[in-house]
Amino acid sequence: MKNWIHAFRLRTLPLAFSSVLMGGFVAYSLGFKNNEVLFMALITTLFLQVLSNLANDLGDAQKGTDNADRIGPERAVQSGAITVVQMKRALYLFGVLSLVSGITLIYFSFGIEKFLLSMLFLALGLAAIWASVKYTLGKNAYGYRGRGDLFVFLFFGLTAVIGVYFLISKSFNPWVILPASTMGLFAAGVLNLNNLRDCENDKANGKNTIIVKIGFEKGRFYHLFLLATGWILMLIYIFRFQTSMWWFLELITLPFFIQITMVVFKNKEHRLLDPELKKLALSIALFTLLFGLGLFI
Repeated sequence: MKNWIHAFRLRTLPLAFSSVLMGGFVAYSLGFKNNEVLFMALITTLFLQVLSNLANDLGDAQKGTDNADRIGPERAVQSGAITVVQMKRALYLFGVLSLVSGITLIYFSFGIEKFLLSMLFLALGLAAIWASVKYTLGKNAYGYRGRGDLFVFLFFGLTAVIGVYFLISKSFNPWVILPASTMGLFAAGVLNLNNLRDCENDKANGKNTIIVKIGFEKGRFYHLFLLATGWILMLIYIFRFQTSMWWFLELITLPFFIQITMVVFKNKEHRLLDPELKKLALSIALFTLLFGLGLFI
């Protein structure tokens, strides 16, 4: 059980939950509320994130990217703690759990009346399952072709935030694209920090991330762009809709983002970037929670 919990990489959940909560907070702030939908969205995200982590563990192990030279926590398949057969069974299990949970989420939102919308979100759910698995697994894994950042932006940002907002409100508000983009950019920042840490090993094993393509030095400025743009878009949204100064409560987390970015620019030893991953994920989670808290004060 300890090996499986380690393989689930539960430390990645705060980041995944943050996108769902942001969609819920934005919906609630604009007068829409559905606790059942928000709860099921969180459960579905839990299953999808674990599915993604297990697929990533298996995919990198099969491609040799997880090896003795890799920086970061030891992976389950790489270390032999979990066999390939066991991991594949777990992938099927969490794929089914994600599908069942997603269908339940759609039912809680639309019932059986809105068939076309239900089919649209079912397609999005299936796409999310595909994206969770294909990041590193299979011959055409998109994470090995420098497309991981794009998919993280799409699914952690636009799909998660706008999707949850729509499931709760049954409407589309173009302004929601701003906080959705913020969460997508922040999530891409976490992935980028991971890729900065692993760039040498990724390059040696054919994992052509954006950092491998543009180089470590330019990757630092790319990291700054992701986080700074995310903050700017969120502030634009807040200035547009804020009804009290409490909406700016998440500014408390700005020094954390600045400190992490300074570490990225100052350190040349890639190993020293590993602790910043957890810090950035937790900073994003705190940013989201403070934003939500500010809405209800």
